[in-house]
Amino acid sequence: MSNYVVAMEAAWLVRDVEESDDAIGVAVSEAGRRLNDQDLDYVEVEAGVTACPACGEPLDAAFLAAETALVGLVLELTVFNADSEEHASRIAKSEVGGALRNVPLEVIDVVEEPEDGE
Repeated sequence: MSNYVVAMEAAWLVRDVEESDDAIGVAVSEAGRRLNDQDLDYVEVEAGVTACPACGEPLDAAFLAAETALVGLVLELTVFNADSEEHASRIAKSEVGGALRNVPLEVIDVVEEPEDGE
């Protein structure tokens, strides 16, 4: 059994905002609060990044229209004693999905942590 770092992307809806920076702050805060309420304070929450389709430069993953924003968040946690990457992904989605009901989640990266002494 191994330990894995699992990164997931979440789509977070924020209403009544006028700027994408405000939307990102609200999304990170709300997600963190909901995770902490379920004793999942070990899940790291960050704003996602996407590439500009024209120039390829990195941009914050937030789309704002009609004072409503869709914010892409990255959630990262370590899953201990999983049988495989697939098993670690299922565990992570189950843990986080229970706290963030009705929030779309997608696993974007799974990395096995090296064992002690390697």
